Amino acid sequence: MASEVTVPAFPESITDGTLVAWRKQAGEPVKQGEILADVETDKVVFEVPAREDGVLEEILVPAGTTVTAGQVIGRLGARGTQAASVPKPAPGKPSPAPSAPARPSATPPAREAAVMPSARRALAERGMSEPPPGSGKGGRVLKEDVVRAASAPAPAKTPELRAVPTAASMQELAPLPSDGRPEKRVPMTRLRARVAERLVEAQRTAAILTTFNEINMQAVMDARSRYREEFEHAHGVRLGFMSFFVRACIEALKRFPEVNASIDGQDIVYHGYYDLGIAVSSPRGLVVPILRDADQLDMAAIEKRIKEYGEKAQAGTLALADITGGTFTITNGGVFGSLLSTPILNPPQSAILGMHKIEPRPVAENGSVVIRPMMYVALSYDHRLIDGREAVQFLVAVKELLEDPARLLLGV
Repeated sequence: MASEVTVPAFPESITDGTLVAWRKQAGEPVKQGEILADVETDKVVFEVPAREDGVLEEILVPAGTTVTAGQVIGRLGARGTQAASVPKPAPGKPSPAPSAPARPSATPPAREAAVMPSARRALAERGMSEPPPGSGKGGRVLKEDVVRAASAPAPAKTPELRAVPTAASMQELAPLPSDGRPEKRVPMTRLRARVAERLVEAQRTAAILTTFNEINMQAVMDARSRYREEFEHAHGVRLGFMSFFVRACIEALKRFPEVNASIDGQDIVYHGYYDLGIAVSSPRGLVVPILRDADQLDMAAIEKRIKEYGEKAQAGTLALADITGGTFTITNGGVFGSLLSTPILNPPQSAILGMHKIEPRPVAENGSVVIRPMMYVALSYDHRLIDGREAVQFLVAVKELLEDPARLLLGV
């Protein structure tokens, strides 16, 4: 007897999602717990598992369809029954003979089902018809896999954008007949749409102001160079810059609680905990996983947690709990080469710190001009809650703590 494949329950803040890919094709055998499909929401990707062993008899909802919690999207039958109803014959054509069941010979369709949306766009942009082997969870093909494969030596040149578009290119349009210039149209992912909505909301509802400073990173770089190998050997993770910034920001937030607060209607909510969001780039777009109770984490735990979140972001396996909440955010545009920027608030938070590229620059020290590794830092804040004095002093505190890391141990 066939059982229904349904969309899992969403949290209260999520009403629907997009069925982005089927990981199994009709007629394929599946095992209990095996992932059948992926449903993308504006925050995370939910996996639809098989509740029992059997055969995916029928796919009722194609990829790209908006679905709701509990909606039936397919049917799962007992093993040996896959020829009963799948595939359905086209109108006017005879049904396939019982002795010729649909066979899961489709390695390409299985591969296609595991291609993430950003990877599909990358394939279309590069004119690639076949996805490369995936490095993500469960063999998912990520955007990085496509970029890597496209940059590798190949016997054939990558077709230009003017190639005839296909359905796999996500609604790419043909060159305009008037002037022959190509365009393409792709649907905005739910995550991108949600990011856009929140950024516009922040600009519309908050009085955003940004203050800047610069930090001499020599002391931090010397500490990393001196203890990098011992740290990695002892803790199994690299010693990066982010853990220094997290610790410095926590100390500064303790001194200036307004920066860690938020506005709720006519009330100011002062948080007695420090949940720091770390902005991470993923194939689906920008996500901000949260370091819960970051003040209780040592530098090794901070680095491990950030590494774990980075891997989850690339594989598309961040849970809703990983990216919900947060009292303050740190974003590092320096990894992409940004020298200076004005980060936008992540509502309902009231401040965000932007790190940037470390650049050797001439500075004055003790009456002499020397070359030092300098980083511009920017603090964007909601002026409705945080005055300029607190914002500037907060940034100065971060600067002083990083230019003399011993202060982080002494709490001064």
